[in-house]
Amino acid sequence: MKISDRMLQVEESPTLGTSNKVKELKAQGMDIISLTVGEPDFQTPQHIRDAAIKAIQDNKVNHYVATPGILPLREAIVAYHETHDGITYETNEVIVTTGAKDALYGLFQTILNPEDEVIIPAPYWVSYTEQVKLAGGIAVIVDSKSENEFKVSVADLEAKRTGKTTAIILNSPNNPTGTIYSQDELEAIGNWAVEHNILIVSDEIYYNLCYNGNEAVSVASISEEIKNQTIVINGVSKSYAMTGWRIGYAMGNKEIISKMTEFAGHSANPAAVSQYAALAALKGPQSVSEEMQQIFEKRLNHFYPLLEKIPGFKLVRPRGAFYIFVNAKEAAEMTGYSSVTEFSLALIEEAKVAVISGDGFGFPDYVRISYTLNEETLTEAATRIEDFIAKKAKD
Repeated sequence: MKISDRMLQVEESPTLGTSNKVKELKAQGMDIISLTVGEPDFQTPQHIRDAAIKAIQDNKVNHYVATPGILPLREAIVAYHETHDGITYETNEVIVTTGAKDALYGLFQTILNPEDEVIIPAPYWVSYTEQVKLAGGIAVIVDSKSENEFKVSVADLEAKRTGKTTAIILNSPNNPTGTIYSQDELEAIGNWAVEHNILIVSDEIYYNLCYNGNEAVSVASISEEIKNQTIVINGVSKSYAMTGWRIGYAMGNKEIISKMTEFAGHSANPAAVSQYAALAALKGPQSVSEEMQQIFEKRLNHFYPLLEKIPGFKLVRPRGAFYIFVNAKEAAEMTGYSSVTEFSLALIEEAKVAVISGDGFGFPDYVRISYTLNEETLTEAATRIEDFIAKKAKD
């Protein structure tokens, strides 16, 4: 059977690929600790589940709903960001999507023509580059450095700008590094984007997950000029433990949002029941999200020192999200592997700990380690990794 040229260019998501492999091995009875997928281990809060059940019982979910999302949910999104960021949007500047990933996909399909360039700071979330390819665009990678907490500067971006530069992706807090850009850093990048008429795609899905006194700033909140140049991407999956409900959204220029809505009209929009659940999340008690954030902070502060003392691991302390990005090149060399990818595969097979190789994030000498599990399990994972390296280094 024939496969399209564009799909032949696309690489499988390494996070989902490794996660699926782990599920297969677990199904075979193997005791594997998976530190792979970016998913909270909490259950969706009860009041959110109850709202979904009530929406079903009240017959609110049996028919098609408005393509950009039910109006009460868009109103709740607007109110939420006005309260938390001081940003004012109209409901026609919001579209609800089937997860934040779908918001990004629809946006790139809307704004990119063939050969348009999108600047993507590395390390980056694995789907950015592939979604740009699928829209016919060109992903232009800007490498960052660990000594600068994996942040890029205006000078770094300017060096990559061309006449075809259409957009830049900002992800703060960042997946996979946990980096958070300061307001001053975002202001500088935002003003640069305004000056050169470059759209800012601000992925803020981890916005509420910041730790140890750090806070995230929405780039759209800095000035009206920057806001007008920005499409904010967000959702309820990470902050409310609602990954399976598949609700994300985009906010920004109403012309772009209108065209994204037309695109969704020919693809799909989210299930009504999930939208009523998201409505309950945004309008209900925010203490549940705050409690999750506090638990993640405790896990980070417990797990980071355990990884830091593992021979061959080099770390930069994350400020947000729920990942630790580890330079494991030295550990791979110590244990006799020619690449970190081989090292990470051996961890699964022999140490029974699954991590994600950094290849898909643009940094092949690294691994991404998620700390979404309880502290006892994280301790066991660190012990297994340390024992594996010690044994292999002796051999």
